[in-house]
Amino acid sequence: MSHTPALDTSARLLKLLSLLWSRRDWPGAELAARLGVTRRTVRRDVERLRLLGYPVSATSGVAGGYRLEAGATLPPLLLDDEEAVAVAIGLRLAAGAAVTGLEETSVRALAKLEQLLPARLRHRLTALHAATVHLPGRAAAVDSAALSTLAGACRDRERLRFAYRDASGVPSDRTVEPYRLVHTGQRWYLVALDLVRDDWRTFRVDRIGTPRPTGARFTPREPPDAAAFVAASVSTGPYAFTARVRLAAPADTVAGHVPPTVGVLEDLTDGTCLLTTGSDSLDALVAHLILIGVEFEVLDPPELADRVRATAERLTRAACLTGPGAVAEGCTYKGQ
Repeated sequence: MSHTPALDTSARLLKLLSLLWSRRDWPGAELAARLGVTRRTVRRDVERLRLLGYPVSATSGVAGGYRLEAGATLPPLLLDDEEAVAVAIGLRLAAGAAVTGLEETSVRALAKLEQLLPARLRHRLTALHAATVHLPGRAAAVDSAALSTLAGACRDRERLRFAYRDASGVPSDRTVEPYRLVHTGQRWYLVALDLVRDDWRTFRVDRIGTPRPTGARFTPREPPDAAAFVAASVSTGPYAFTARVRLAAPADTVAGHVPPTVGVLEDLTDGTCLLTTGSDSLDALVAHLILIGVEFEVLDPPELADRVRATAERLTRAACLTGPGAVAEGCTYKGQ
């Protein structure tokens, strides 16, 4: 079936709108190249979007471009089936998530969306909702407004100031260049360059006071891998003991027993891997190593190796004893 000019224009407008949503600033020449049209056509299409209620601003000159600004009202959104279901699922999760200020709003938005969904999609969501049980967790609640401010500063590369409490409750004032937000499933973290310390840091969002954009933009320095940086920070940094253990298996074999928030795995050349993890309890470290289910060698600290030996002796005694005063056949342990 051939396309009419009106359909071609509508499809191009949707593609233009999608591009403007995906990035903050777009040079006019780049938009024209992406759409396969002239810059004059881009200007006409931008005007059509404005007439539909989308606030698109423009800058003049040779390097002129376009930006989709925040508007006073939300223009209509066009979603396909999968996008609509994804939004509805996200709203259901947000209604019970540990982000303060979103619960009631998410319920209202979900009710409006479900009224507009065709029957086939409502049936899919009803089935999913009926089959799902929510188990409340103990995640620290974060403020939705603060989360939005942090995300906007990461996107716009704008410096932030905020008050911060560390794990001991000690307050400090920070000025940072924000890079990424990382969600571990339990907590939100901000990865940012701390300007006073001149180093990359992770900040728990629930410990951040009201973040205040400074209006100062910055050029990002060479950033770390945000997810790996947070994993290393939360799995070893806050604890009294940091352990390095060689596991007799590749990293992908044991990864299911070592979430990124618990430890960092690094493959070695001999088919083993190095686990770096931390805890305030040596006994907790020993228990975790046993539950991983593979042979291991403690590289450091020495206190952990001593605790492993003491635990092994205790387990051996328990394995040999079969009842009051009785010792298992073939066991050399004689008891005390």
